[in-house]
Amino acid sequence: MSIKVVATNRKAYQNYSIEDTYEAGIALSGSEIKSIRAGRVSLGEAYVRLEGGELWLINAHIARYEAASYQGHEPTRMRKLLLHRKEIAILAAKTAEKGFTLVPLKLYIKGRIAKVEIALARGKRFYDKRQVIIRRETEREIGRAIKRRI
Repeated sequence: MSIKVVATNRKAYQNYSIEDTYEAGIALSGSEIKSIRAGRVSLGEAYVRLEGGELWLINAHIARYEAASYQGHEPTRMRKLLLHRKEIAILAAKTAEKGFTLVPLKLYIKGRIAKVEIALARGKRFYDKRQVIIRRETEREIGRAIKRRI
């Protein structure tokens, strides 16, 4: 089954430490899936909220499809995420713990169906981010030194 990644949320990897990931379907209208297939999606400001025993994708921007009728979709409307009840219960229990949140990582098309990879994540503090940057730079310097010696 082919997977085509349409959009990724790079900020999520910078601002959160990812604990666990889940694959969820999305309830979409016809013009929304056409825009997704065209790649006109942004997850930069998106987040996932649990309301009434259901998961909702909020602030994901799916651009209007030009060829759609005048009754096209609202670009940043709330979209229902489709998961099994047991998975939703697990996520509800985990997000009730202090510090955990749900963030969308990427939106992709798997076969003919649009899916979202959501993550159970814990927010990074400023000093955590700095330590990651320092570690990455030292690894680069070590790699350069090894290349020069060879």
